Amino acid sequence: MAQQYRITLLPGDGIGPEIMAVAVDVLKVVGKKFDIQFEFQEALVGGAAIDATGEPLPAATLDICRNSDAVLLAAIGGYKWDSLPSHLRPEAGLLRLRAGLELFANLRPAKILPQLIDASTLKREVVEGVDIMVVRELTGGIYFGKPKGIFETETGEKRGVNTMAYTESEIERIGRVAFETARKRQGKLCSIDKANVLEVSQLWRDRMTKLATEYPDVELTHMYVDNAAMQLLRTPKQFDTIVTGNLFGDILSDAAAMLTGSIGMLPSASLGASGPGVFEPVHGSAPDIAGLDKANPLAQVLSAAMMLRYGLNQGAAADFLEKGVLQVLQSGARTGDIMSPGMQLLGCRAMGETLIKILEE
Repeated sequence: MAQQYRITLLPGDGIGPEIMAVAVDVLKVVGKKFDIQFEFQEALVGGAAIDATGEPLPAATLDICRNSDAVLLAAIGGYKWDSLPSHLRPEAGLLRLRAGLELFANLRPAKILPQLIDASTLKREVVEGVDIMVVRELTGGIYFGKPKGIFETETGEKRGVNTMAYTESEIERIGRVAFETARKRQGKLCSIDKANVLEVSQLWRDRMTKLATEYPDVELTHMYVDNAAMQLLRTPKQFDTIVTGNLFGDILSDAAAMLTGSIGMLPSASLGASGPGVFEPVHGSAPDIAGLDKANPLAQVLSAAMMLRYGLNQGAAADFLEKGVLQVLQSGARTGDIMSPGMQLLGCRAMGETLIKILEE
């Protein structure tokens, strides 16, 4: 009997609807192969939601997401909404979605695909074989700490304040996700902090060290964030799984992403303790190419593979889909962002059709 899943689709803005259409077609093919039935329901988020309802995350969208098995998100934002106050901008919808679904762990892989190795700005010998998973804490730290704001001092001067704060339970929660993730990979976890300067990092390091006693099969190391940034560029192959707080994770996951040469190829997952996770490409909405059939849909497709693996526990289906993406690249098919001499330039739809052909063979 087919396994059934309810999937909420959030196409969002810019190239979002184009790449989402490809991912849905691909998932239908994968579903047939593995006897999985998907019930897709679409909802508004970001700029599209602002235009339709006046807010970036309507209550109806959050309700639909909560009542699904997983959420597949494409892209949000664009120049059109840049002048709105921060609480009404498309990005605020994403933050509220994460908070509303209690998604505290962000998984960002940075894996070198052999077919795209020359797209990296680093030397082949530095990046060949790189396969890193960054586990970033998503709902604490300096982005959410209180007090925050711009205040006037006694002298009338303005002073901006943000507070970096973590509780023991928040650190332990993200730590467990990281140790479990490392256990599924190479059994190596590097915790990144600034414990030589920040008290919040001292607590972070203490809790991670204590937690390591429960995972004797995982090798835990620690590194200061400034050194980690340097080591990512110098010898990235030393890393397997990385765990870090919200701010450091935001920066380091983008740095790790660029090792691969194209941010247009990278997926991500945001997970909670229970309930649906959100799976999305790390690239933006690319409003300059929206509607021109130029977008690369492969990060969205790989996000769907992460959804199968981490959201629905369908590892074999995820493997099948990821292998299909490698075969597409092996065939020489390329979108503009990953184009190189001698390859075949395809649009968004054609790239999807090529992948589907390979999956159906």
